[in-house]
Amino acid sequence: MTSSPVFVGCDAGTTLVKAAVVDLEGRILGAASVPSRLRTPRPGVVDQDLLEVEQQAHRAIAEAVAASGRASDIRGVSFSSQMAGIGAVGADFDPVFPFDSWLDSRCSTDIRELAHAAEQVTRISGGPPTYSHGTKQRWLKRTQPEAYRATAKFQVPGSFLGARLAGLGVEDAYIDSSYLGFSTLADTEARAWSPELVELFGLDIEKQPRIVEPTDVIGAVTEAASRATGIPVGTPVLAGGGDQPVGGLGAGIVEPGQASDSAGTASLLLMALDRWAPDTERMSLITGPSIVPGQYVSAAFVNGGGLANEWLRRDVLEHPGTPDEAFAELEALADAVPVGSGGLLWLPHIQGGVTPAKPHLRSGWIGITASHGRGHLYRSILEGIAFQYAEWAERAPVVTGKPLTEVRALGGGSKSDLWVGIKADVLGVPIVRMPKAECALLGNALIAATGTGFITDIAATASTWHELPAARQPDPARHARYREMRAIFDELTERVDPVFQRLEQFSAGDDD
Repeated sequence: MTSSPVFVGCDAGTTLVKAAVVDLEGRILGAASVPSRLRTPRPGVVDQDLLEVEQQAHRAIAEAVAASGRASDIRGVSFSSQMAGIGAVGADFDPVFPFDSWLDSRCSTDIRELAHAAEQVTRISGGPPTYSHGTKQRWLKRTQPEAYRATAKFQVPGSFLGARLAGLGVEDAYIDSSYLGFSTLADTEARAWSPELVELFGLDIEKQPRIVEPTDVIGAVTEAASRATGIPVGTPVLAGGGDQPVGGLGAGIVEPGQASDSAGTASLLLMALDRWAPDTERMSLITGPSIVPGQYVSAAFVNGGGLANEWLRRDVLEHPGTPDEAFAELEALADAVPVGSGGLLWLPHIQGGVTPAKPHLRSGWIGITASHGRGHLYRSILEGIAFQYAEWAERAPVVTGKPLTEVRALGGGSKSDLWVGIKADVLGVPIVRMPKAECALLGNALIAATGTGFITDIAATASTWHELPAARQPDPARHARYREMRAIFDELTERVDPVFQRLEQFSAGDDD
């Protein structure tokens, strides 16, 4: 009797590297996660060692494969990873500079200097100059010229892991199309590097890797990689994709009007599109190819949005209990606070603004008084992120052709009853909490199964991998109340940006 095929998915996230073995019914047969390490030697600097990430990925995969007991049935492996950061490798495919995380803000000078070309960059690549590939490469060339000269190819973590698992030479380094919206260097619709944009950024086109599609087979697992992971030698390695499009696929976000809310280290809203429609008017959304052939996705994120809750617990309140105890207490306190947190607004961009529309935004509380307690502080953070989501969601009819009709919540924030309810009430749309949390791993399994011919319709199959619970419906009265508060939020973020610009100028010189 022949065993049914299974597939390995691995997601290299900001704080965890996760892996799972998944079958053709979407069942996770074995899973593991390994903490990853962010290095923050000084404010504004956040990087990672790609070789360390590779070790973490190998460990997570090996544990997941062992837990599944199905190593001999593995038919494909796919990787996803954080999208906006970039790494640099030399001729031997070893890193020549640490992975420049999307949380790292050292390229803020480059973002400002390219702001005049934001519409041009967005129109061609899908996203404006922000904390993403082009500006980070420009920063490296400007401030670390030796590392830039030593760079043979720039790499995102997922592509780095896949290429090395397959033993590729640096001349075969690749990036898949789902990352291109964050590149700021590609003619994304054409799936090609844009000489116009590469020249605009002052970079070298030969340092960019070849562009492939997510379901392309890029190689096969080597003997050394097999020993490290437990995946059989010769298993096809698929190109994979960016963590957000892959997670959206794993959550079944395959139709316009659908969106996913990924509330992790970043707070990111991703909306499905049926056509190429970059947000050249507000430049608040980043648009790129979907994993589903012929489709696109538009996303926007609060840089470090999810970090705010941890920062409040750890550094502001200095809660003596465990994180779970602290957040349970804060949830209870915030649930007793009325809509609008007693007139307290939280500006959510704790790691800074990321788009030309409001490039200087920072974070903070507005309207705080001595009558505001811990519950008000915590609820206002949740509401502030939801208010930012609402601004992006209103762009949905422009970029997707239809209004937002459903949001599927995944990531750590989906566990919070309070936060899910706040988002439903602010957005005015139903929110469904995904019953399977590891949507990026499921998305990778779908990619691996499709690329190896075991699935023929990736979108249709993705829609069958979940039995969805009842959606959290918005409350009309709370939604109306939140619309009043959100109008104040929108006015505030428009007016305060010049003030934050002056603060930025005051602290100029700290970027490099």
